[in-house]
Amino acid sequence: MKLIVGLGNPGTRYERTRHNAGFMAVDRLVARHATGEPARGRFDAAVVEGRVQHKGGESIRCAFLKPNTFMNLSGRSVIAALNFYKADPATDLLVITDDVALPLGKLRIKGSGGAGGHNGLSDIARALSSEVYPRLRVGIDPTPPMMNQADWVLSRFTDHDMVTLNPALDRTADAVDVFLREGLDAAMNRANADPDSPPRPKKPRPPDLPDARPRQHPPSDPNPDLYGAGPRTQDSNAPNA
Repeated sequence: MKLIVGLGNPGTRYERTRHNAGFMAVDRLVARHATGEPARGRFDAAVVEGRVQHKGGESIRCAFLKPNTFMNLSGRSVIAALNFYKADPATDLLVITDDVALPLGKLRIKGSGGAGGHNGLSDIARALSSEVYPRLRVGIDPTPPMMNQADWVLSRFTDHDMVTLNPALDRTADAVDVFLREGLDAAMNRANADPDSPPRPKKPRPPDLPDARPRQHPPSDPNPDLYGAGPRTQDSNAPNA
């Protein structure tokens, strides 16, 4: 049995808040793999069991879990589920959580490591007496200046945020599928790469001309593309990479 845990806070008060990105990812997975399956109250959590199809017609049993303990006590729910399913946290567990250190929609998977100040991850490490368990972080953007971090993570995603977050949640579900079917390393390669973007067109090679003099643009051309005219200056208003 594989255990996929999304971290968050229960109740309508916290729906669509940044700290509930893990809950939102699990909802996406349940819609994909366990449609119609009821959520059961077990392990101080809402649990939906399902199967993910593997190559060759085989299926992988998994439990999708959203703790009802509130974020700071997530470890209590996780350790109870691991003990019940006799699962190994290093190979059978994947925790999905929000991360204020990542830009909105950016994904990162690691097989171990510190909590990075995240109370849910800290409590899981405390319950397991180990930081060796896979976790998938979903970026929610850094806390704005002059704003308390607790207020930020408990604020709701805006409609504008959801334009970026929705495809990121789909990529999260894709990465979890890879984790279940192919393992952690393959999932890391999938999730930690930047989203696919169209390749840049190659610059055309200038033709070989008998006259090797450089081409002169007429003064009326306001934006000539001067290849080889020296380094281009970076637009100060362009977003950071």
